[in-house]
Amino acid sequence: MIQAPAPPDDVGVQLAALADPTRRRIFELIAHAPSTVRAVTDRVPVSQPAVSQHLKVLREAGLAVGTARGASTVYRADRAGLASIRTWLDRFWDDVLDGFVAAAEREDDR
Repeated sequence: MIQAPAPPDDVGVQLAALADPTRRRIFELIAHAPSTVRAVTDRVPVSQPAVSQHLKVLREAGLAVGTARGASTVYRADRAGLASIRTWLDRFWDDVLDGFVAAAEREDDR
């Protein structure tokens, strides 16, 4: 397995990796179905070396994992990287819900 995980608390690295539209599309493809570089290249408008570079960035951000299969490497989304982004986003959602509850309670007190 080929992986260089992102630092555990550095969601910024993961968000930056997903900021590029082509890289985000590549991530969506490997999240949908594990794929080789060749298979991804057939579905995006960039060269095979560019796809390889995008996958390297995703691996380094902890968002993708590559597993050697014969002469190819099959890439898939890394659930651990997704979990850290989700945890970060959930924190904001919890804050929004807490604010909503507080506002509703204030309205009830009126």
